[in-house]
Amino acid sequence: MVSTNAEDSPLADTTIMRRRDFWTALFLIVVSAFFLYRTSLIPFFRADAAGVQGAWFNSAALVPLGIFSALLLLSFVLLAIAIRDGGATQLLRSKALGFTGGEAERLLCVALILCAYIFLLVPRVDFIACSALLITALIWGFHTGNPVARRLSTLLVLLPALYAGIAHFPRAEWTKPHDDDIATVAAFALLTAVMFAYERRRGPVSRVVRLTPVIAIIVPLLLVIAMAFGFRQNVPNRQGLLFSKIDYHYYVTLKPLWSSR
Repeated sequence: MVSTNAEDSPLADTTIMRRRDFWTALFLIVVSAFFLYRTSLIPFFRADAAGVQGAWFNSAALVPLGIFSALLLLSFVLLAIAIRDGGATQLLRSKALGFTGGEAERLLCVALILCAYIFLLVPRVDFIACSALLITALIWGFHTGNPVARRLSTLLVLLPALYAGIAHFPRAEWTKPHDDDIATVAAFALLTAVMFAYERRRGPVSRVVRLTPVIAIIVPLLLVIAMAFGFRQNVPNRQGLLFSKIDYHYYVTLKPLWSSR
């Protein structure tokens, strides 16, 4: 028997999805503004390292400023799309501002994923691995409004995050053996496999789904390379499973090739 409730349908009505996007955008705007405020407390034009004044591109504020500025911009884009497609109009016409169980669950999942990423994964786990997991979870979990995809994505972010937080809670444990890195890579691989298997069962796999693992790997890979070797930034967990190999081969294999000339 097929449910006729649009809130529970995997293919939710566009207006309902845009109403949820409206609440999600407001939440992300608040989160972005908070972290931009915290980033503003870090010296930017007077970047100091070990007591030596450096250039602005060496400031520790550069990367979080870029990340949360981009998130804030994307949040306003999402808000504009939600308003344009009628999400705000339906919200204002509905009871209790349209904040239903679906919206509450969506915001809760976003909050859990972001908190797990920022506070548990980034300090302890390889940046490429945990960012690939985050991107996959956010794209597949939220771009269609499918509650199954959203819940599975949230679960597979929380599991390695909780493991990393429990197994390596103190700062002294953050660069210890790569068991939490391996758990995160396994969660990314499992989420990707589940995503393709689930979408194939529902019909033709969309272009967004096909591109998701490519985007999830390439974006953090390019970002971390630019951070470490372009802007000379401190990469989170430099001893991570994947980045440690890149770091090693950059200095041992590649750099000597042009340094000897």
